[in-house]
Amino acid sequence: MSEDSTLLLFVQTLWACIQALPTTLLLTGLSILIGLAIAIPLAVVHHRHTTVKERLVQGFIYFFTGTPLLVQIYIIYYGLPSFDWVADLMQQPGFGFLKDGFIWALMALTLNTAAYSTVIFSGSIRNTDAGEVEAARAYGMWPRQAMWRIILPSSLRRALPAYSNEVIMIMHATSLASTVTVSEMTNAASLIVSSSYRPFVAYSAAAVMYLLLTLILVGGFKLLEKRFMAHLGPRSQ
Repeated sequence: MSEDSTLLLFVQTLWACIQALPTTLLLTGLSILIGLAIAIPLAVVHHRHTTVKERLVQGFIYFFTGTPLLVQIYIIYYGLPSFDWVADLMQQPGFGFLKDGFIWALMALTLNTAAYSTVIFSGSIRNTDAGEVEAARAYGMWPRQAMWRIILPSSLRRALPAYSNEVIMIMHATSLASTVTVSEMTNAASLIVSSSYRPFVAYSAAAVMYLLLTLILVGGFKLLEKRFMAHLGPRSQ
């Protein structure tokens, strides 16, 4: 193969990945937003020990952090529709979207990131400085008020570095959605491979796209950390 044909295939795959980029971004954004909405209240429950709710949350975390994400996708995509009530629901008017792999991949990614995010936020809550808690009590706040007004906002700010890694990992994990026929970037590259039989060039182009997205996310979180964690840095003399 000539260098020209290699470059042409690389550009062709890049364009295919760009066309599939909205699906990757939508899958990433929705799973992160919904997962975050699930993880925050679960983290508040999880940081308390020896309660029934905490044990239930711990079981949820143990399953989704203790099994491979690909297996979780297969369980949800192939397993749930095998139940009669789910199969019947998929045949009902207005529920045709359940036949699309996107919704099942989204469900798996959301639950997975919710579990990992719960661990991150729960650890940050436990590591809250005792002085912040004492200050909240000094203002006469009830424990619930102190949690939602003082402890949780402070914990979320301190969890940003670890949470940024989780967001990037989920963005990378969207590539697994290609295994259930979701037309995201890896799927686009795989289609090029199936017609060209040149996986190195095609998947290299996909890798470039993922690297660019990672660079953008890292830069975005650096700005957030600079904005919300400036008070934790060294004070200028």
